[in-house]
Amino acid sequence: MTGRESGRGPHTPKGHLAGGGNYESDGRSSRREFLAIGAVSLSGLAGLRPARSSGTRPIPVSRLKQSAARWCYQKIPIRDFAQAAKRIGLAGIDLLQPADWAVVREYGLVCSMGYPTDRRDFLTVGFNDRKNHRMLLTELERTIPLAAAQGVPNVIAMFGNRGGRSDADAIGASIEGLSKIKPLAEQHGVTVCVELLNSKVDHRDYHGDHTAFGVEIMKGVASPRVKLLYDIYHMQIMEGDVIRTIRDHIAHIGHFHTGGVPGRNEIDASQELNYRAVATAIADLGFTGFVAHEFVPKNDPLTSLQAAFEVFAV
Repeated sequence: MTGRESGRGPHTPKGHLAGGGNYESDGRSSRREFLAIGAVSLSGLAGLRPARSSGTRPIPVSRLKQSAARWCYQKIPIRDFAQAAKRIGLAGIDLLQPADWAVVREYGLVCSMGYPTDRRDFLTVGFNDRKNHRMLLTELERTIPLAAAQGVPNVIAMFGNRGGRSDADAIGASIEGLSKIKPLAEQHGVTVCVELLNSKVDHRDYHGDHTAFGVEIMKGVASPRVKLLYDIYHMQIMEGDVIRTIRDHIAHIGHFHTGGVPGRNEIDASQELNYRAVATAIADLGFTGFVAHEFVPKNDPLTSLQAAFEVFAV
């Protein structure tokens, strides 16, 4: 959960909950913190500006379905955020707990990635350790039918921290555990997306920190309903070569996250990736899943989100 980073839902902000530092190391709220505080609705935020020209500008046509991670906009009440997301042109909101799935549907959106739990250690406890399998499978077995019933296409899962385990042991354990959930995921048409995170800056000791590690597991599970959550921000930090890697492994990727490098802020000229080129490469591959923006805005949040939407409107 992948925030998860510093505050993803169970993903606690992509800092994903518990146990291991925020995604953001400079004090900004994280996915971890987001999970910790739960689905908090803050009032009295009349000062938050809507996206510029919202309601008047034509929404660009795009080959990609876009969404945005809830934890990055947690100060905006969920209904206000859903209305703004719809005006911008997004198709969904990412990283929501089940209680909010029906809420965003009221505004013509979907939850593009759901959490199976709000555990504080969601990011660090994963499928790489067999002793976690019973708990993780119970969470997913409860959530997948719910997700199917509410039109949620994906639920998130994690590989977990290394804790001294070898890659070979972690790969074997992950294949074993994820293979047990794939029949249910296939039955309900819901994809379990296992996230790749960086272990260099934000998630020390996280095991799924390279694409090759995740791809080997996906090949072993061999299911159209178990895929990688390829976080572009994290993989740019760990290995770069983003476009070629995506092209080589698109068959194993079910979902994308964005974020500016360095800092996980806006995907604009202040960071090192050419996100327009990345977006075009993904679209050219015929990708039909979601690209979710998971950056922490330094500027007006909805204006920054609208700008990101337009970058990916290819």
